[in-house]
Amino acid sequence: MILSPEVLTIIIINLIFLVFGSIAFILSIKIFFGWDINATSKKQYNLEKQSFLTATIIKYILFIKILLLIFFIFTLDKISNVLTGAMCAAGVVDATSYGIYLLLFKLINIYLFGFWLLIHKFDMNTKELKYTKLKFGFYLFIFILFVSEIIIEITMFSSIDVTKLVSCCGTIYSNSSESYISSIFTLNENLILIVFYALFLLLILFYFLKNDFLYVIGNLLFLIVSIISLIIFFGTYIYELPTHHCPFCMLQKEYYYIGYLIYLTLFLGTFYGFAIGISNILSRKTIKINTYYNTSIIFIIIYTLIVNFYPIYFYIKNGVFL
Repeated sequence: MILSPEVLTIIIINLIFLVFGSIAFILSIKIFFGWDINATSKKQYNLEKQSFLTATIIKYILFIKILLLIFFIFTLDKISNVLTGAMCAAGVVDATSYGIYLLLFKLINIYLFGFWLLIHKFDMNTKELKYTKLKFGFYLFIFILFVSEIIIEITMFSSIDVTKLVSCCGTIYSNSSESYISSIFTLNENLILIVFYALFLLLILFYFLKNDFLYVIGNLLFLIVSIISLIIFFGTYIYELPTHHCPFCMLQKEYYYIGYLIYLTLFLGTFYGFAIGISNILSRKTIKINTYYNTSIIFIIIYTLIVNFYPIYFYIKNGVFL
């Protein structure tokens, strides 16, 4: 097990989260099963006070988790220096069978916590607090995934063997690899790019049509295809190396930390795209939905411009594509 200061920090913060999250979980159960906004009893009055405390705890966990995700990626890069063969976070993720699942849990949980915050916002804007039971019931589900993430994270760090040779990102992200990600290299690069640009244009169309269902589905597909195209095609132009497909190296200093901006714009764009679906279900106030539409499409356009800048710049500088 690696017990670097960064890993210990993550574990300690997660244990603190677990304590506060468990308190919020217990209170959420009481609120979910006992809430009655029309009641004038002392029990309901106490539940109303507890609901504000619980919401504050959940919001605190969300905001810190976003910062902790960035610190987690930084930690993976940092400890890659002590693993033989690892050149970046990719080697650490691949060092155990838990790494890829942990990343998925972290991303899914941040999306879910964000959705919870959205429901909470709508709840606070209603006089009758009509979504209180829904948001705390939703948290009961999130908490299960949240605990699973913490368990997997501790297990992953505990399972890392510093004496074991691990694969570098060049080996993991290649068509000759037998890793979990190697299957995407069997996809046709040109086809993936066609789908990527087609989805981008469709999102622009759905934005003007204000078709909520199609826009949400389009965002889900765009998120998946964007990550695949980033690994297969766009990432190689960031590194200016046709064999370098790592989605982690672009987060490093050598590439001006551009990966953080790339992933931030992609995740924010798709999050606000998904938020349209939730907003449409909970509230049909056009102004709010239009705000999410505008925010989503702006971030998606920024993301598309950034990733397209690199192959265009490479062609202008060298006169050829990779």
